[in-house]
Amino acid sequence: MTKQEKSLTMTVLMTPDMANFSGNVHGGSLLKLLDQVAYACAAKYCKKYVVTAALDQVFFKQQVNVGELVTFYAHVNYVGRSSMEIGVKVFAEDLRTDEKRHTTSCYFTMVAMDEHGQTVEVPRLQLDNEVEKRLYEAAQMRKKMRQESLERNRALHVELLKDEL
Repeated sequence: MTKQEKSLTMTVLMTPDMANFSGNVHGGSLLKLLDQVAYACAAKYCKKYVVTAALDQVFFKQQVNVGELVTFYAHVNYVGRSSMEIGVKVFAEDLRTDEKRHTTSCYFTMVAMDEHGQTVEVPRLQLDNEVEKRLYEAAQMRKKMRQESLERNRALHVELLKDEL
């Protein structure tokens, strides 16, 4: 059995074009990078084109500053038939002091697609150690919570007509 590519690391220098009005890195700039990292991790794992189905539990723990080197650590935590949960942790490093801070964490649900836009099956996830087993179990719980939340939101949905806005 071949070794699965379940993890990915990407490092990016935060530049002035990523800044918000306060001069820190804009959350939207980080979200775009997070999505790219999750895409790369999932696509590398399953060797298919993938799309983002959900993003949850985004925690911006600390601001990220322009000029910092930011490293994204992504890992495939869970695999369903065509979907994968990718956990991403972000660390910012001040290049002048070498100080490293955990700034952001989140979970993406990515879905493998074929060239016709249909979901395709992905390889089963091999759990090689206790950490991966714990990540898998936690991801199963998050999947259940996402499904319950989606059902509650559907029940709360109110259809608004254009003239009611």
